[in-house]
Amino acid sequence: MSLLLTDSSHATGVNLARAKSELRSALTEARAGGCSIGLVPTMGSLHDGHLSLLRAARAECEVVVMSLFVNPTQFGPGEDLDRYPRDEERDLALAAEAGVDLVYAPPVEEVYSEGFATHVEVEGLTEVLCGDPARRGPGHFRGVTTVVAKLFNTVQPDVAYFGQKDAQQVAVLRRMVRDLDFPVRIESLPIVREPDGLAMSSRNAYLAAGDRERATALSRALRAAARSAREESLAAGVEAGRRELEAAEIDTEYFESRDAESLEPVTELESRPVLIAVAAEIGGARLIDNVLIWP
Repeated sequence: MSLLLTDSSHATGVNLARAKSELRSALTEARAGGCSIGLVPTMGSLHDGHLSLLRAARAECEVVVMSLFVNPTQFGPGEDLDRYPRDEERDLALAAEAGVDLVYAPPVEEVYSEGFATHVEVEGLTEVLCGDPARRGPGHFRGVTTVVAKLFNTVQPDVAYFGQKDAQQVAVLRRMVRDLDFPVRIESLPIVREPDGLAMSSRNAYLAAGDRERATALSRALRAAARSAREESLAAGVEAGRRELEAAEIDTEYFESRDAESLEPVTELESRPVLIAVAAEIGGARLIDNVLIWP
């Protein structure tokens, strides 16, 4: 379905909304006509991982909305908010090529108005791995769930698309949707990797050549872990992955096996899928990756 914003059509041909009122107005006719709406939330600096989500949304939904917003509330003190890669013109062009109907790219004050004081928190799932307060400042996932809840309320999508690289985020958002009765289906798509196995990430741009090569140890460690877990035991798999990282002289924040849904620690492969996840800082870039092992 064709959307038209009177004063906000970008040179690339994609419709661009800066304000919630523009976004809602553009979607009114589509929603009234019963069109399915797909949402792909992004912080920009698009790569092939994002494009895989946009293509999936385009294939399944009649209207595709992409948000483009570097969310300040999910960055902790000392993290890379100020230097996070931004290139809006390139992102809009890629969105247009992928068939996006509408890009919502609000300024910070449109999302967080003066006196903003309401937050969404998911307990338990957000206190481990990337949310462990001993490893990372508090508030990261509260920032994620709050901004995504606002996007769900503003766009009112039928489906929202996320990448499996952010497996913990997906688990948290699924719990939020379930607990708060959002009428949204969360769709998680496989990790998209570089030819050498490195998971695609906007933060890969921070890596110098030598660090870029070292970072490939993350995916090697996960492959070794998955192989040993299937052939021997989950404990052997985790140990094999850790050895791979030690050989590459990478100090990790974590390399752990967790239940893929509850994120509870697990030590054996049983009847539920297991997530082996890793986080490490390499060359000033905080990188995450994971592998799912199905029973």
